Amino acid sequence: MDADIIVIGASPAGLMAARNACEKGAAVLILEKKEKIGYPPHPANSFFKGMLDKCGEKADPSYVVHYLKGMKIISPSGRTVEVEAPGYAIDKTAFDRFYAEKVTKTGVDLRTGVKVQDIRKEGDKFTVDTSAGVFTSKLVIISDGINSKMASLVGLKTMKHPEDIAWGIELDIRSPGLGKPKMFEYYIGNHAPGWKTTYSPRGGDNAAIGAYVRRCGTDATPYLNAWVENFKKLKGLEELEVVRKLSGGDPIVTLPKEYIADGIMVVGGAAGQSGIGYAMRAGQICGDVAANAISKRDVSKSSLLAYQKSWRKEFLAEHYLGRIGLETLRKMTDREIDEMTKVFEKEDLSFIHGSSVEQSMQVFAFMLKKKPSAILKCRAFLRNR
Repeated sequence: MDADIIVIGASPAGLMAARNACEKGAAVLILEKKEKIGYPPHPANSFFKGMLDKCGEKADPSYVVHYLKGMKIISPSGRTVEVEAPGYAIDKTAFDRFYAEKVTKTGVDLRTGVKVQDIRKEGDKFTVDTSAGVFTSKLVIISDGINSKMASLVGLKTMKHPEDIAWGIELDIRSPGLGKPKMFEYYIGNHAPGWKTTYSPRGGDNAAIGAYVRRCGTDATPYLNAWVENFKKLKGLEELEVVRKLSGGDPIVTLPKEYIADGIMVVGGAAGQSGIGYAMRAGQICGDVAANAISKRDVSKSSLLAYQKSWRKEFLAEHYLGRIGLETLRKMTDREIDEMTKVFEKEDLSFIHGSSVEQSMQVFAFMLKKKPSAILKCRAFLRNR
């Protein structure tokens, strides 16, 4: 065997799976198709402290470009809800390389520029055909992102709602003082069906803006173009310098389906696990279970089900609540969104804390107390559209 475990793809989830498995004694090989880790980067340049807390990691100054206080959620008519929560604008390439270096220090063999072409089961081992030759292992972890071909190659349908992948385009932009504010801005409404447009300050003159939509095809260009013009009006800008353009998908509400088979585990975006911190935690769970399976010499599906059970215990409720929330948003009219936002406008929301279920109950209780009729807007979730 070339390794006990082969990880396909050096995504944050794949890196965590490799690290945890290696720390538990497994010999791990990562095969990454990119020539350089983190380049080109995925359009995911910010996250909140609470997300990183999920996997027990702390933000490192080496990849943080701007520290923020929280977010503003802005309705179609401009109503604003402010939520204070520490956040970070990051250099995603530096982020990926930071974790790749940490992983290799544990003893993981990380090889770049290697494209996986096929996976075959041969007796008690897997043969992985690549552009750099053939590699063998006892177990394979697939972590090749939202457009995973490897998962389908081994017969797994990893997402329950693949039609709800959010496709987006993000621009790194520059204008005097544009990156100085301390709050993310998320604009919701039917100008971005299914999700949002964004403004992420990145310090100094640098910022990022993006458009992310669902059920509108894979090209968000029309929504981005409209958002750029609207953004310039909102911020009083005549022109913007575009530094870089990135595009990609996010399985934000697709929900995981089949991500385990005999000797096969799928993790991260490829498994419909959304969010950097959440995916990294899923990778940790995956790596722990994989290493235990190797030590027991049992990589059957029944042995690997511990990964699914642990993930569901930690994240299933949160993912379902997220799907309900974003599907309700997708089906609401702009007027309904404005009316819902009005309930929370100028309110101190610091009382919201705890798990996602607890937070949902606190929000529900607040709405019930302040304006019970607003709860009826949530009926939009039941609409057939």
